[in-house]
Amino acid sequence: MLQDGRILAPLDVTAFDEMVYRELLSGREATARELASRLGYGPDRLVRALDRLRARGLVSRLSGRPRRYAAAEPDVALETLIRDREQALARLRTAAAEMMVLFRRERAGQAGAVEIVTGRDEVARRFLRLQHGVREEMRMLDRPPYVLAATNPVEPGALRRGVRWRAVYTPEALEQPGALEDLHKLASLGEQARVAGGIPVKLAIADSDAALVSLQMDQATAEAALVHSSALLDALIQLFEFTWEHAAPLGTDSRSPLAEEDRRLLTLLLAGLKDDAIARQLGLSTRTMRRRMKHLMELLGADNRFQAGAQAARRGWI
Repeated sequence: MLQDGRILAPLDVTAFDEMVYRELLSGREATARELASRLGYGPDRLVRALDRLRARGLVSRLSGRPRRYAAAEPDVALETLIRDREQALARLRTAAAEMMVLFRRERAGQAGAVEIVTGRDEVARRFLRLQHGVREEMRMLDRPPYVLAATNPVEPGALRRGVRWRAVYTPEALEQPGALEDLHKLASLGEQARVAGGIPVKLAIADSDAALVSLQMDQATAEAALVHSSALLDALIQLFEFTWEHAAPLGTDSRSPLAEEDRRLLTLLLAGLKDDAIARQLGLSTRTMRRRMKHLMELLGADNRFQAGAQAARRGWI
């Protein structure tokens, strides 16, 4: 057991979700409201935790009304999760080895295929040059921290001259002051935006000809690799396309019956931002934001806020 008493942390189960699972293990089946009363948390939060635990096979929902939940047998449920994690790690280990082979092959066999760029100013200069030279398409994985301002000064001009621009943002990028307003302006010019968590690097690919990928995330020791046409560049393009395929859309649909502020609220919710961060982006109090969220859940027929965001995206409302 870990020092803080948690045993499920290596399986990416949060402390709160583990607490809910333990509570179900120690007692009989219960409704979300009963668990909320026993644990001292709001029912909405318990519903979200139970949904996550169900998705992992740790909790099952019983038939009947009101909805009741029961803990799955730990030996079976945890063994399945452990096996899945072991398989994922094995795939990651294989992918890392393949990437290293590509990297060494290109460094050894193609002079100039990879340039190491060091220093904040030099990384920023190469990033700007890469964007200025794009002709048809720019693909980006975007996450803080930024060597330049969070707002990209080159992108609007590129979009106006017809460059296709696709970007996948992390939730942390959307927490930057004014980020959502900037995204909507860029969307009006043609940017296609999605959001995904866990993006490990910053990446910019111009026209499948060259890419700039971060090697150090610390601004004080900024370092990046400028990758020219090679098998390594092909691998980075595949990384972007895989991330894009599995990311959630961030566009707005003019046919949506929702007000602009409600579309923004659901977009931020789907991106994974917390209540306080959503309220700050919208210029609302947290209480007002939660009241609007409750109304939207009723409108969408959703049992919880994640379902509301997913339903709105499925209907093309955000």
